[in-house]
Amino acid sequence: MHHIQTSVKESLQSVLPIAAIVLLLSVTAAPLNAGVLVLFLFGTLLLIGGMSFFTVGSGISMEPLGEAIGNRVAKSRKWIPPLLVCFILGAVITIAEPDLQVLAEQVPAIPNMVLILCVAAGVGLFLAIALFRIRRNIPLARLLIVFYIGIIALAFFVPSDFVATAFDSGGVTTGPITVPFIMALGTGLAAIGGKKHERENSFGLVSLCSIGPILSVLVLSICYNPDSETAQTVLPEVLTTKDAFLQFFHAIPHYAEEVLIAFLPIVGLFLIFQLFSRRFHKHQFVKVCVGMLYTFVGLVLFLTGANVGFMPAGKLIGSAIAQSDARWLLIPIGMLMGYFVVSAEPAVHSLKKQVNEVTNGAITQRSLGLALSIGVAVSVGISMLRVLTGISIFPFLIGGYTVSLVISFFVPPIYTGIAFDSGGVASGPMTTTFMLPFAVGACEMLGGNIMTDAFGIVAMIAMTPLITIQVLGLSGNLRRHRMLKKAHDEFRQVEDDIVYFEEVAV
Repeated sequence: MHHIQTSVKESLQSVLPIAAIVLLLSVTAAPLNAGVLVLFLFGTLLLIGGMSFFTVGSGISMEPLGEAIGNRVAKSRKWIPPLLVCFILGAVITIAEPDLQVLAEQVPAIPNMVLILCVAAGVGLFLAIALFRIRRNIPLARLLIVFYIGIIALAFFVPSDFVATAFDSGGVTTGPITVPFIMALGTGLAAIGGKKHERENSFGLVSLCSIGPILSVLVLSICYNPDSETAQTVLPEVLTTKDAFLQFFHAIPHYAEEVLIAFLPIVGLFLIFQLFSRRFHKHQFVKVCVGMLYTFVGLVLFLTGANVGFMPAGKLIGSAIAQSDARWLLIPIGMLMGYFVVSAEPAVHSLKKQVNEVTNGAITQRSLGLALSIGVAVSVGISMLRVLTGISIFPFLIGGYTVSLVISFFVPPIYTGIAFDSGGVASGPMTTTFMLPFAVGACEMLGGNIMTDAFGIVAMIAMTPLITIQVLGLSGNLRRHRMLKKAHDEFRQVEDDIVYFEEVAV
């Protein structure tokens, strides 16, 4: 009961600030019609309830399952079976990821299933590479440099309309289902490298799994040659509160079916693992099953609230500000919403909790949350600048990843793993259902190219935390060095005083 109360409190603290901002905008810079506002308020309630159920459920189901499988794989001395297991795990979990479904529906230039399977294969491949890295104790920063150089080089041969979509795919893949499981899997696999590398190896799986979809979609866009078109968001007609209620009433079965189909492979995976390993005792087995039920209910409520309540509001707010005389307000308003919206991402709570536990409180949840919020605020500001001016995303991606990779040489390895994991976590369902429609609405109103100007906001949100969190680690490193230097100077002073008094005594 205590966990539920804590989860509800966290959900309220996460969702209410963004709700307050939208309500303020609805009576000032971006008036909303009453129907959309009622949908948004209903959606807010569902978001709070959904996030509460999800946080509790993933903590007692997805995380123990991921860690148990990781421990099992870590004990195997063979190579091929564990790598194959990681590939299958990555693909199955990705197909189950609701974020990917949301993005695929907004990019009809590529058939949904083609995009989903392509991304799933990329995640599976790079989860296997992550296992190889841990077994060989290869520094994460070295792999990130090699792969991101390859990504940037490949991007020059891809149709410009699909570069942003490819980078967005890497961001949405690591969502509310994927992150808790893969991070727990990393905790289980971390023992492979021994105590010396255990903390560093606990992180980095999410960051490597974000690379796979980018590469796979870039290759797909070269081979497949899709049409550059985007989906049109149809805003619902809501005249009364009853109409609003019916919108959610009809949507819940749809998202329940979607999440159920996504969950079936995970349930099957759990049952097969339990059948062969007998890892969970009867009480633990029941607890994991209840946790999965909580997670299922939470995701259904969250996705219904986000898609039905937040998506129309995001698009209308973007359109309203863009058509006003003060369209430059897109930048500060976008930054303000970005600062708070990251706190409403379900997977962010899983990340903050695990980081706090693995580092024994050295990296607090508050400092990590602040670094994430600042990073996302900056990224949304840049994205709105791109919507207003049509500037290419290339200079920002190249510059951002270059800076983040250079900083990785000056911070402890654990900060690099946390930072690159955080980038994927920050770009979750709230980004795809609220911030992306906000950018699309503004871009449509300004007559811009949605594929090149609006898309890419997910990629930017996934990139900037890489810098802010490593800067957090860099500042902590400098602070420790100053404290050590001060302690050393004080010790030398004490030594000098002792020598002086001994000379006086003689």
